[in-house]
Amino acid sequence: MEFKISKELIQELEQLIQSKDDQQLGVLLNDMHHADIAEILDELDFNEATYIFKVLDSEKTAEILLELEDDLRENILSRLSAKEIAEELDELETNDAADIIAELSQDLKAEVISELQDVEHAKDIVDLLRYDEDTAGGIMHKELVKVNENWNVLTCVKEMRIQAENISRVHSIYVVDDEDRLKGRLSLKDLLTTSSRTPVSDVYIRKLNSVKVDTEDVEVARIMQKYDLEAIPVVDELGRLVGRITIDDIVDVIKDEADEDYQLAAGISQDVEADDSIFEHTKARLPWLVLALLGGFISVKVLGLFEGAMLEHGNLFFFTPLIAAMAGNVGVQSSAIIVQGLANNTLSGSLFNRLVKEVSLSLLNGLILATILFLGSHFLLNVELIIGVIVTIALMSVIIIASLIGTFVPLLLDKFGIDPALATGPFITTSNDICGILIYFSIAKMILGF
Repeated sequence: MEFKISKELIQELEQLIQSKDDQQLGVLLNDMHHADIAEILDELDFNEATYIFKVLDSEKTAEILLELEDDLRENILSRLSAKEIAEELDELETNDAADIIAELSQDLKAEVISELQDVEHAKDIVDLLRYDEDTAGGIMHKELVKVNENWNVLTCVKEMRIQAENISRVHSIYVVDDEDRLKGRLSLKDLLTTSSRTPVSDVYIRKLNSVKVDTEDVEVARIMQKYDLEAIPVVDELGRLVGRITIDDIVDVIKDEADEDYQLAAGISQDVEADDSIFEHTKARLPWLVLALLGGFISVKVLGLFEGAMLEHGNLFFFTPLIAAMAGNVGVQSSAIIVQGLANNTLSGSLFNRLVKEVSLSLLNGLILATILFLGSHFLLNVELIIGVIVTIALMSVIIIASLIGTFVPLLLDKFGIDPALATGPFITTSNDICGILIYFSIAKMILGF
């Protein structure tokens, strides 16, 4: 059952903090999941959250740190000494510890690393800090279980027991050679059912998916999704096993990528949270709003070119929002499908075939919508027949053009290394609005001859 924060719980915690009843605080919180405690701390002020954080033991608070909102974690860390931070990191796996250290200032980083008790743990954390955070090296764990291909099964079991002591979950047993190059993986079933004297080289599985340290995290996510993997090994340029990536890390990558694409599609150019400052939100939102405003100016200019037509045929003006809206909607639909296909790597066939398919689809949709519009304008709005014909032809044309733009633009952006999610935002909407209005009045001009 999912944990829910109640006002009564918050009030009880605040009273215990005021009375400094540390023992009762520990009794109340120690049995809770660390994610639930993090949620509670987010509801308290900084001083209260920091007090609770210091009351609980490091084994608990280390996991809580990972779940806190960025600003609260930053505030709590600023109130801890380098030694206290190191005590927290000693309880975490290497990639999680590296993520937290990366948020510290350069001077504090060095102090915290020097305070770490486990020298090997410290070396692994420093090694991870070398990699870009958006690569396989930046999200991998150094903790793993590996065996040498020259060992026998009995030696493997002994070594695995030692290695597994520092690992929360064993997903795979990796096989390496004397140079630590990844050779394959060992099945637990084969390990249990094979004679203890059998060499590992006789039973390990040689076919194995792996990624290099510089592989982008989204590509790692795609590979793990495609092959339904719970974990994947990471190798360096020489093929040596250096770490592993687990499914929980990939879920975070997928979530972050989805959040980023959603914000880009909404015209937000930087990663922001709901609780960020007004200044941060303004920086993120303003660029695309300015672009939309400029697009609006162009639309007004285009309308101005046909001012005479609107004065002579006033009914044309009333259909302008409809044409512009349909152009924007169709463009966004087309671009969303392409962006999704690019993200999932499911697009197949040539660009020409893709455009032909989109034109065919837009013709069918356009024919249905144009028929509804023609009948509605004639029988419900009592619009002149000639105006109905113009609007119908314009709608058909706009749907085809908008779908082509919605298909072509994200493919073009992707080709030049720009996130295609931009194509589902104000950029595509604004450009299609302008094109829709221009096409509409150009068709009207040709038919009416003004």
